[in-house]
Amino acid sequence: CIPPKKNRKSKPPYNWHLYKKRHLIENMFAKLKDWRRVATRYDRCAHTFMSAIHIAASFSFYLKE
Repeated sequence: CIPPKKNRKSKPPYNWHLYKKRHLIENMFAKLKDWRRVATRYDRCAHTFMSAIHIAASFSFYLKE
């Protein structure tokens, strides 16, 4: 949800804290898509793909790109 203009008379509900959390999650997915193996999904099994996601997320968290 994009925040409304300040001069708008009837403002729709907008939760700034919820939007901030959503933005963090979207950024994490963007970082995961930088990993080629995760973006193209070479793995056939779901558990192998999930382990690749865990490894990529761990490296992204550790490196804080």
